[in-house]
Amino acid sequence: MATYLDEIVAHHRARVASDARPTAVLERAAHAACSPRPFASALRGGAGVSLIAEIKRRSPSKGVLSPRLDPAALARAYAAGGAACLSVLTDEAYFSGSPEDLETARAAVTLPVLRKDFTLCERDVLDARAMGADAVLLIVAALDDGELARLHGLVESLAMTALVEVHDEVELGRALDAGATVVGVNQRDLHTFSVDPDRAARVAAAMPGGVVKVAESGIRDRDDVDRLARSGFDAMLVGEVLVTSGDPATAALELVGGAGCS
Repeated sequence: MATYLDEIVAHHRARVASDARPTAVLERAAHAACSPRPFASALRGGAGVSLIAEIKRRSPSKGVLSPRLDPAALARAYAAGGAACLSVLTDEAYFSGSPEDLETARAAVTLPVLRKDFTLCERDVLDARAMGADAVLLIVAALDDGELARLHGLVESLAMTALVEVHDEVELGRALDAGATVVGVNQRDLHTFSVDPDRAARVAAAMPGGVVKVAESGIRDRDDVDRLARSGFDAMLVGEVLVTSGDPATAALELVGGAGCS
């Protein structure tokens, strides 16, 4: 059965196939960019579960979330609310994002920034570095083993961090084989969009020590954060509940303040 991810990845692979830009030009732009900020260490820099706060205009499942989103203002609100890192959607077709959103958000704060997009080839990684991203997302379900290992190696060679996203224990094994040290567990089912609150704990239990554990999707309140803390997660990636809150600084602070509480 096809998933929403299949459609999005097919769109991006078609775009990649039509990209005729010389790799050498992209490499020069990537190496000329400002030095990456330390993403992984920021997630382990405080007590409890660190927050990766997401800047997202819309989603395929929920539609428009924030039609008048100001990336700089939202980034500053997240920083004031105690976020450790930012995640910025740069996909235009499905999330209405752009590289400019990332550049604007990163310039507004000192937090490390994840480029949240569908990274499928070397050009995507080089583009991420050129626009100032400190980390990129590698989705195991969207890549074969060779692509995953090759892109992970390129990310590391550029002194960036790869957040490698998995949905189950099989994908976790593939991520670890590729050298992943920062692993995100997406609790959302690729077929139904529903969130499985037990998925994160189950997959986290199979992770070796030393891996930075990040929970993704369906995190809404302190009870969710508490559950993640008990499962040993280092960080959580939260978007929708913050973007739509009306007071993102307070919403972020409430999540961070609840980390590790019982």
